[in-house]
Amino acid sequence: MAADIDCVVLGAGVVGLAVARELSMAGREVLVVESAEAIGTGTSSRNSEVIHAGIYYPQGSLKAQLCVAGKHMLYDYCAERGIPHRRLGKLIVASTPEQSLQLGAIAQRARLNGVDDLYEIDGAHARELEPALACDAALVSPSTGIVDSHALMLSLQGDAENLGAQCVFHTPFHAGRLLDTGEFLLQFTGSDAMELTANCVINATGLSAPSVALALHGQPHQHIPKPYFCKGSYFTLSGRSPFSRLIYPMPDSAGLGVHLTLDLGGQAKFGPDTEWIDGEDYSLDARRADTFYEAVRRYWPALPDGALNPGYTGIRPKIAGPGMPAADFVVAGPSTHGVSGLVNLFGIESPGLTACLALAQTTRSALMQTPHLA
Repeated sequence: MAADIDCVVLGAGVVGLAVARELSMAGREVLVVESAEAIGTGTSSRNSEVIHAGIYYPQGSLKAQLCVAGKHMLYDYCAERGIPHRRLGKLIVASTPEQSLQLGAIAQRARLNGVDDLYEIDGAHARELEPALACDAALVSPSTGIVDSHALMLSLQGDAENLGAQCVFHTPFHAGRLLDTGEFLLQFTGSDAMELTANCVINATGLSAPSVALALHGQPHQHIPKPYFCKGSYFTLSGRSPFSRLIYPMPDSAGLGVHLTLDLGGQAKFGPDTEWIDGEDYSLDARRADTFYEAVRRYWPALPDGALNPGYTGIRPKIAGPGMPAADFVVAGPSTHGVSGLVNLFGIESPGLTACLALAQTTRSALMQTPHLA
């Protein structure tokens, strides 16, 4: 008996929509199922909207490979589709001579990743570029930029739907199992409650990916990581930004520090910070601004008192917790878990937005893998 649908993509964030587009371009019949009321309501719309260069990630990692490849693909795609974006560039700033000694290692890692346009400048040159900046030295990253993430997702959705894909919303995934026929039986609740069979399933549910995988029976649980939730708060700046580029401090163990980014209208925002939490909670504690002032004034001493306003929060869908080595993207296809037609995407945090088109290609390739267990 034929399956009801060829491919089901669980999750309509930027990666799920990019996967739907990629599979549709390959001639597959695609249904995107989303639990929320619209596309990209989670991690995809609660971030810095930065197009990353691919600087910080370990050589050979999926994050490094897909960020660098995805950056070029994303700039080309945005230019072709007229999606608002801007290649502003960014400065990675060292506040002290001791931090300046670390810039060379960051630049070397970037070169190993294929990012060959970084160059180091001293504090005086940095202040020529950004007069409000205080630093001992900095790395300049010309290929870092910003993008309108919602316009990007609308375009990806439109591409997929023009190729025959369908999207349904308010439809949470409940459970599923692998049938003896090799098809998947999937159950959904919500306003469009339904049960259907599919030849393949792509789990692109972000924060929920591990729990969704556990509810999809027929795959070995040892390949499903434990989720960790790392919340980041953002504060916006009152008034006009004195900076024309993105400003990043030295990275720390949990992320890239409280950095300054700009939106396409020139509005400055700061964040994210790091707060490990137990579940999905997007509340913002305005008192966290106290630590923001301290962090930002290391590179912008003239930040006025009272200039930071509560903005929003986002949650990084991590698969490594506090004190653990940072985890790579996980694109777990049949060669990982032994189940034909299933790909789980785990730990798709930053640079997932930058890498979305490259992640989609990698997911399509993973879907075609021959099943075997390591």
